[in-house]
Amino acid sequence: MTVLLYTLLFLVSVAVTLGACTLFTNAIEWLGKRFNLSEGAVGGVLAAIGTTLPETSIPVIAIFFGASRAEAEVGLGAILGAPFMLTTLVIPILAILLVVYARLGKRTAAFRLNYRDVRGDLSFFVAAYGVALACVFIPSQPMHIAAAVGLIGLYLYYVKLKFSESDEEESEGALEPLLFARKAAVPSFGLIGLQAVLGLAGLALGAHLFVLAAETIAGALSISPLILALLVAPLATELPEMSNSFLWLYRKKDRLAVGNVTGAIVFQGTIPVSIGLVGTDWTLAPTALVTMVLAVVAGSFLLAQAAWGHWRPWLLSGSAILYIGYVVYLYAF
Repeated sequence: MTVLLYTLLFLVSVAVTLGACTLFTNAIEWLGKRFNLSEGAVGGVLAAIGTTLPETSIPVIAIFFGASRAEAEVGLGAILGAPFMLTTLVIPILAILLVVYARLGKRTAAFRLNYRDVRGDLSFFVAAYGVALACVFIPSQPMHIAAAVGLIGLYLYYVKLKFSESDEEESEGALEPLLFARKAAVPSFGLIGLQAVLGLAGLALGAHLFVLAAETIAGALSISPLILALLVAPLATELPEMSNSFLWLYRKKDRLAVGNVTGAIVFQGTIPVSIGLVGTDWTLAPTALVTMVLAVVAGSFLLAQAAWGHWRPWLLSGSAILYIGYVVYLYAF
């Protein structure tokens, strides 16, 4: 009965998180529209941050407010699971959907992207996450704090670059109406701000419920909270990114679809990792360490393909082998 109750609580936490994320993402995209920001800034920074806040709020609550080692493991799992999920599962699914949409006659089977932006995003991620991976083998808290400060600075520089960009191509389409003002052609800053604040509050509540449910379910089923958070938490909380990107891809808005994911990858490889470096001793179990290695490998693979000139869907979909192999590894070991 206890497991059933907390399973229901887990589902409620996912629903609250996704609903709140929808509110917040929609609001900040409209904020970008009102400030006349480029698509790179809207997709790679505003939308990316909005859709990655669930993963960020989970480790903050679990690490800094959790009372047990199990809760800290949930936090670490959320930090490390997101980059792994984005690089090995979300982008391959985008590639598969691209081919499916093409077979249905909805679009061509080729990504229409600014590959300079893609290479830049992935270069930031590989460099940042490589530093975080190296810190695992350097048991020095001062070094971890220095690395965290460096990663935060790197992300701020990334944001500065995105905000300084200007769109050289025609806009790929209008945003969806603001959820709090569906009939307004140009919603007010007040309504945009109200929707954003309520979204943030919902994200915090959803994250708290998730941590509580994950720890209880894991204990009842004798499942490591770390493993649960590595696989379940990112899959649930990446749904906003996936749904946004899938819809943008269907509408032939490839720059927004991919920029949302690669921007989220950069964010996840810097800000949440910095939280982990400062808030924990950054000592990782083998299962967690493997996800970091695979994420760097997958990110480097994606970067290499972008450097060749364009992404090939069949090669991108092959990255999912890393995710499948990891799941097999968990069950085998």
